[in-house]
Amino acid sequence: MKQIVENLSETRAKLSVEVPAKEFEADYDKAAKELAKQVNIPGFRAGKAPRRVVESKIGRGYIIEQAINDNLDKYYQAAVAEAGIVPMSRPEVSIDEVPEMKGKDDVTALKFTVEVDVRPEIWMPNPADFTVEVPAVEVNDDDVEAELTALRERFATLTTVEREAAEGDYVSMDMVAKIGDEEVDDVAGVSYRIGDGNMLEGQDEALKGAKADSTVEFKAKLAGGEHEGEEADVTITVHSVKESVLPDADDDFAQIASEFDTIDELKTSLRENAEKSKANSQLSGAYQKLVDQLIEASDFPLPQGVIDEEIASHLQNEGKDADDPHAEEIRGDVEEALRTQLLLDTYAEAFKVQVSQEELLDFLVTQAQMYGMDPNQFVQAAAQAGQINAFAGELARNKAVMAALRLAQVKDENGKAVDVNAILGEKPENEETPEFGAKPAKKAAAKPAKKAEPKAEAVEAEVVEAEATAAPAGAAGDFDPADHKVDEVLDYVAKADDAEKARVLEAEKAGKGRKTLIAKLEA
Repeated sequence: MKQIVENLSETRAKLSVEVPAKEFEADYDKAAKELAKQVNIPGFRAGKAPRRVVESKIGRGYIIEQAINDNLDKYYQAAVAEAGIVPMSRPEVSIDEVPEMKGKDDVTALKFTVEVDVRPEIWMPNPADFTVEVPAVEVNDDDVEAELTALRERFATLTTVEREAAEGDYVSMDMVAKIGDEEVDDVAGVSYRIGDGNMLEGQDEALKGAKADSTVEFKAKLAGGEHEGEEADVTITVHSVKESVLPDADDDFAQIASEFDTIDELKTSLRENAEKSKANSQLSGAYQKLVDQLIEASDFPLPQGVIDEEIASHLQNEGKDADDPHAEEIRGDVEEALRTQLLLDTYAEAFKVQVSQEELLDFLVTQAQMYGMDPNQFVQAAAQAGQINAFAGELARNKAVMAALRLAQVKDENGKAVDVNAILGEKPENEETPEFGAKPAKKAAAKPAKKAEPKAEAVEAEVVEAEATAAPAGAAGDFDPADHKVDEVLDYVAKADDAEKARVLEAEKAGKGRKTLIAKLEA
């Protein structure tokens, strides 16, 4: 198979592919055998007729067509791999020639061309050249006490009290909610900790001061169910009030609650846990900070066809027309997301990031929990929707950011260097650190041919004409529509002459290619 790549632009390529009849032979023969099973040929069992008999029965052209349909994607994928391009959109395929399949001396071939949006060449900035500032981590005695209290609460005992309920107490209660005279919800025998705030708004305040065998009433908006968001009259009957009694923080407790013999050893361990927890949160904002810097430093064009497809899909999902103004409202977000994805995919490949089956499964389980779904059902749904590879790609990009962060200069707000490896762990053994080259120089734009010097008497006439037809400020070729919003471009061309309007139109077609804007400029 032969292929020729023609770069139509930095983000679009044309592949001319040729599959000689000799190479096409095996796929043609396979198609003939499959078709033989579908036709009744007297004297032969289904699928056992020789190829020449099948050809005479259903025609060589039909077999060729079937073989092309069955294998065109295979040829396309092989050509893409050999050409070293990364397709980003649905290919536009044109069959230019089909093989005749007349025997071993057949010199004809399957020839087809493909146009497709491709990933542009992307220069990767070196993460080591960037500084990321994060909050300072300071663990004090209060943090340790908070950890210790949380641990003691796990071993607390509940004791019934006769006093009024207070913050932190547990109440056993029944609750009824009514809207008018209709009872819309009720629960019985519920244990609730005052202050948790995870049921109804106003419930904690209503329960404070209540005693066993008392009733409290208040109004609240329902948080779920058929009447979610509606205001209801809530009545709570308190059956008992219990206070949480924490065990003493001593050596005996340390031995019961941990592997340590003394409370001091336990506190030391809790301090280390607090430091680790704060260190993890310390890096929570560092990821996006570094990505933002890398994106700002990089400079590459985006395949506009991919952006248009994403916007069209978004509009369709929302039931909007293709020319809805919402398209331009979301274009910036779509472009930003695509730019981030392309850059991080490039880093993931350069670092040779690998996603194991175990990592992918853990990631899917986490996603299922976020959506409140059963993990098995979530994985099955993702597989049916063809989203498993997308999840794997997202995980790979996350790991690529971690790899980049290990190289970056991470400092806290006090200027102290942060040991990223101590927080994230050392890089995986199979992960490589790529060589980052200098940013390539932009190709200089071709200079227009130098015109002959006009005669002196013609210069004055040209100046007068230019002044009479001058476009507004920033005109005469300086205005780039890609740098402006749709309304700004339309305001500009409204004040420009026909020649400038035509230039802006061509610049838009060659640049962002916004269909709505192009239609208005052509009107």
